[in-house]
Amino acid sequence: MTAVPLFRAARPSTLIAAVLLLISATAVQAANTAQSAWHETEQTKARLIAAVTGTGSAAMLRLGLEFHMQPGWKIYWRSPGDAGIPPRPDWGGSDNLTSAKIQWPAPERFSVLGLETLGYKKQVVFPIDAVLTEAGKPVTVKAVIPYLTCDDICIPYTANLSLSLPAGAAQPSEFAHLISRYAAKVPGDGARHGLMLADMAALSPGDTAKGEMLISVRAKSETPFSAPDIYLEGPEVLAYSKPHVSFSDNGHEARLDVTVYGVTDLDGGPQRLAKETLTATLVDGGRSAERPLTLTPGELAPPADAPMLNAAEITPAPSPNLLLFIALAVIGGLILNLMPCVLPVLSIKVVGVMGHGGGDTGQVRRGFIASALGILAAFMVLASGLVALKAAGMTIGWGIQFQQPWFLAAMTVIVFVFACNLFGLFEIALPQAIGDLGAHAADPSHRTGPLGHFLQGALATLLATPCSAPFLGTAVGFALARGPLEIYAIFAGLALGLALPYLFIAAMPATATRLPRPGPWMIRLRQIMGLALLATAAWLLWLVMGILGAPATAGLIAGLVVLGAILWLSGRGVKPARALVPGAPIALGVAIVLAAAVLPSAGGEPIRATGEANLRAAKNADAGRHWQPFDEARIAQLVAAGKTVLVDVTADWCITCQVNKRLVLNQGAVHAAIADGRIVAMIADWTRPDPVIAAYLAKFGRYGIPFNAVYGPEAPTGIPLPELLTENVVTEAVARAGNVVIAKN
Repeated sequence: MTAVPLFRAARPSTLIAAVLLLISATAVQAANTAQSAWHETEQTKARLIAAVTGTGSAAMLRLGLEFHMQPGWKIYWRSPGDAGIPPRPDWGGSDNLTSAKIQWPAPERFSVLGLETLGYKKQVVFPIDAVLTEAGKPVTVKAVIPYLTCDDICIPYTANLSLSLPAGAAQPSEFAHLISRYAAKVPGDGARHGLMLADMAALSPGDTAKGEMLISVRAKSETPFSAPDIYLEGPEVLAYSKPHVSFSDNGHEARLDVTVYGVTDLDGGPQRLAKETLTATLVDGGRSAERPLTLTPGELAPPADAPMLNAAEITPAPSPNLLLFIALAVIGGLILNLMPCVLPVLSIKVVGVMGHGGGDTGQVRRGFIASALGILAAFMVLASGLVALKAAGMTIGWGIQFQQPWFLAAMTVIVFVFACNLFGLFEIALPQAIGDLGAHAADPSHRTGPLGHFLQGALATLLATPCSAPFLGTAVGFALARGPLEIYAIFAGLALGLALPYLFIAAMPATATRLPRPGPWMIRLRQIMGLALLATAAWLLWLVMGILGAPATAGLIAGLVVLGAILWLSGRGVKPARALVPGAPIALGVAIVLAAAVLPSAGGEPIRATGEANLRAAKNADAGRHWQPFDEARIAQLVAAGKTVLVDVTADWCITCQVNKRLVLNQGAVHAAIADGRIVAMIADWTRPDPVIAAYLAKFGRYGIPFNAVYGPEAPTGIPLPELLTENVVTEAVARAGNVVIAKN
């Protein structure tokens, strides 16, 4: 049997068809979006979005009111300050809607010509809790939303929006994570951010002739303050200045002095103000806290433990350094080469290296540079997709494409075709002009051409995405929380890290040319590598079955068998079959992917609800009887009772998650502590999109998994753990969180 090259090159039509395949599948997936039409003006656009695609059985739905503003333009917070009108939806005309409560993410301050206003620029999503009149019935939400947008001038608009959701399963929509990210920005009690805002504030005289008084508020922070600000809300006739901030306790304590204007216009004057309860919102960068504020006449005494510092005497927390995160991305990308999910990647690498045995160094260098360029191109495509999805308000994250059945089906087809090629079932015939792209050796079999190496690098990137590595989560989280520049820069760093082994061999090609020349031994090696790729395809099919059920998976397997038969016949020179290549496999692949994306699971409902998914994960885990389904509200109750809680956010497609389970969570000292009840273990299954889990991850600024956190009496807001777990990491976090001591094995 003659060895067949991995790929000499590929027809342009093949590449175009592959792109169309993914675009077609994406279009099918995106067609089921939960959104209203955009209300568009020259300065703004607005729409309603929903976190789910159906009303389900719950009486409350999570919606979102999304605004995009042109550069320079802004809209206003619920208390706009010295000027402005906030969006105030009128829900009249809605069907099956009892009420809708809008939530307000923390705003930013705009100081212009002595005026202080509060609002939002670029983009904002207001989470909305919609209460249905009849649970489980279709709902139509209609909103008439007057709002004001301002730059150098102010323009009032009214948006008329309508969103309908059918009855049916409340599957997460593509907007679930976007709404959750902004819900995480809605100020709470501050505990999650390590902020504490005093509930008493001092009210002292200011310039009484001008009707001014002074409110002094004290706040504390677990980490030094950076640039704290406070927004006060009270009687409408009052206005509030930007605070004068002073610090103590090395920046861990802040005093914020706010001048109140218009006191003489208040019925009852200063005496009335002293009886008011204000709402205070403290903001420090991405952190926030909110609470009622009771005013007490008198001066605010300075803290006894330290002298007061002014803002110039404290070093604010440094802003994130892009170069540092790029360096972390390079390290994370390099470590990806060592992760367990790179087995199919290594198979392609090994075959490529062996194919260079005895070859000239120039050819080796060109091949490995082409692979590195394939990695870079694939990362740039991923980055572009994430930028586009983020701009469209859809869910973004590292590896979450593995939640989509169309992507899994497409990857299964691609990996299967690579495996068939390694087994020598077929060789793609090329026109002479394209065939010249391949560099031919003296050996009777041709070597992989530059385009083939390029495609190997691109495939390596796609197969590496279900893994997370140390430093990778930090870098990706930083990028996805910011703009296109940061996303492209971080993903370029990841590409460089993953491509470093290729670049090393390109720089020192003698490491490959010293290997034995290709010969019959390579046939066996190729077959072994083909088995590795078949194992990867089997794993992808297992993921598809977990989402769509056995019947849909069986249909996909049948399609792969037909595709393999066509490829085998074409490789044997059967003319009718050859006429089908590449058209039939591509058409069949498109049909398979689209069918997998839209075919309902006849073998049972796909996993949709959080509780159902988590119960399934718990039952299937090796130590499933010791794990409870994820319930964020119950965590606080358990911690209040003195318990230590370990949360594991996982997914079937996350290989790093499975490694963490096998090596740490389901064995040894950690497993023993879970089994005997010293640790309450909760599992959150993110195999399919879930708005509850997405919201939980968003609170920690995470965009991918694995994610683990430990809670306890000493850590009620949670201690996030690194991507790769060790027994020491978990036991030390448990000890910090509470009174549980785990004896290490």
